[in-house]
Amino acid sequence: MNELVVTSPEAGREGVSSLDAVSFSDVRYSWPGPSPFTLTIAKFALRRGEKLLLLGPSGSGKSTFLSLLAGIVVPNEGRIDIAGTDMAKLGGGARDRFRVDHFGIIFQMFNLLPYASLIDNVLLPLRFSKLRRANALREASIDDVAKRLLLALGLDEAVIAMSSTASLSVGQQQRVAAARALIGAPEIIVADEPTSALDRNTEGAFLKLLFTQSEKAGASVIMVSHDEGLAAHFDRVVRLQDIAVSKRGGHS
Repeated sequence: MNELVVTSPEAGREGVSSLDAVSFSDVRYSWPGPSPFTLTIAKFALRRGEKLLLLGPSGSGKSTFLSLLAGIVVPNEGRIDIAGTDMAKLGGGARDRFRVDHFGIIFQMFNLLPYASLIDNVLLPLRFSKLRRANALREASIDDVAKRLLLALGLDEAVIAMSSTASLSVGQQQRVAAARALIGAPEIIVADEPTSALDRNTEGAFLKLLFTQSEKAGASVIMVSHDEGLAAHFDRVVRLQDIAVSKRGGHS
């Protein structure tokens, strides 16, 4: 059995702090199958408004961690509190609704709808979340909010007016994906290797724009990467390769 044990600088804390957007406590999750993989997290917390970089090579457990964080899977043991809600107590449909209400996710490959307009791509979460739609409507019409986000993230009027995302550059796609994650002010922004295709200058500019917009919304940001060169941009860095104990092959 493969077993990975993860701790964090919050390992000595008791309970869930009101300052935490995310709190893991004594969490254990096992992937089923002929070669089981078990992830155990003693304590982990993401503070409200914090920008955290999670570093680790392929196979270190980052994908399992993100699946637990976003409620795609639930732990076999322990507790995961997100915005004050114990994810393990929610059924599958309720977790899906909770995820779209409280998480903005920037995928590594962006996952844009290629033949939809930029505005329609940004508005997609509002089709599934009444909460985020209501948050957006407090500012202006939802189309105007989407356009403002795209402008703030560095896209010009001519690009925003394009009828589809199919011909956008990688950097432009990235900004549309970020606007989609940010619209409606979700509390937690999860970014999965979103800068892997960018050069250093473009990468730094994008992170500055992302953080400016997330700070305006009061959102926490957790970014997953294997690139330690990103560390200077973040409030805190958690390196799985330093804090994880992994046993591979045979029985633990």
